[in-house]
Amino acid sequence: MKNTALTQTHEQLGAKMVPFAGYNMPVSYEGVTIEHETVRNGVGVFDVSHMGEFLISGPNALALIQKVTSNDASKLTIGKAQYSCLPNETGGIVDDLIVYKLKEEQYLLVVNASNIAKDWEHISNYNTAFNAEMRDISENYSLLAIQGPKAVEAMQSLTSVDLSAIKFYHFEVADFAGLDHAIISATGYTGSGGFEIYCKNEEVKQVWDKVLEAGADFGIKPVGLAARDTLRLEMGYCLYGNDINDTTSPFEACLGWITKFTKDFVNSEALADEKARGPERKLVAFELDERGIPRHDYDIVDGQGKKIGIVTSGTMSPSLGKGIGLGYVPVIFSEIGSKINIQIRKKAVPATIVKLPFYKG
Repeated sequence: MKNTALTQTHEQLGAKMVPFAGYNMPVSYEGVTIEHETVRNGVGVFDVSHMGEFLISGPNALALIQKVTSNDASKLTIGKAQYSCLPNETGGIVDDLIVYKLKEEQYLLVVNASNIAKDWEHISNYNTAFNAEMRDISENYSLLAIQGPKAVEAMQSLTSVDLSAIKFYHFEVADFAGLDHAIISATGYTGSGGFEIYCKNEEVKQVWDKVLEAGADFGIKPVGLAARDTLRLEMGYCLYGNDINDTTSPFEACLGWITKFTKDFVNSEALADEKARGPERKLVAFELDERGIPRHDYDIVDGQGKKIGIVTSGTMSPSLGKGIGLGYVPVIFSEIGSKINIQIRKKAVPATIVKLPFYKG
């Protein structure tokens, strides 16, 4: 089990620690609902240093990224980030990721912790044709997510950069919390605004302490992975391993918007065919019409009790006070307003297909 540079800090704060993607991670401190509401209404800080980071550099860096990712990275300018995915050769997804353009001929790829080795191997295999310089810096870098509507105001004293001027999916390399150089990125996985801060492992304790100090007047709290999951689910953001995996296509997962056929990329021909035909099943969002909590792997059934799909993510929404979830169903059941049932133990609980996000803010 790996630790992040802040594991000891979390333990001292009384966090409940759990194994996650091979790391010892804080799942909660005070409880998921309190932490969830802290981010929705104020500001919270997450340690997400388990995420992976790859540096891709050199004259062929962009060509390699264009080949292995579904989105069009040629649209990136320095200081801009892009959500994308790594398609595999069989119609599925190796991983979803964020691509940052740091400099001309230098990009940062941020990947999911559980997929670091798999992604590295996949990209390396394609790099034999491009010979870009690849460095896996995952073990050396830490990542804090400072999320919530008060994040800008709470963190402004820690940097000379005007945080309110950093647009969504843009970033600055600037001074932060006593460091000369940190990546301050207006990204996150919560839907409530804020920043992600990339720094070296030996610097992160200083940053963590200063973030909590600067945010004290704004009610900042440390937040664990449990609330990260409820927050992302209320927005309908996909979680790799649940909602997307090696067998789900970008079009089934409603990720057509990050799949650009302006270039040739891994399996692009087959994906273009699928787009033209339309997928047979789709990832849908649903709300339960009665009390109950949908969970990962619960069956989705039709009015006659016949299994038509499976729940990929589900929870009791702290913001809505009702059961919500994502799952795959045949396209005929995917229309907004369609009725389905979630098999919760022996009961088929009625649910309605809704438009994302669940949480409208």
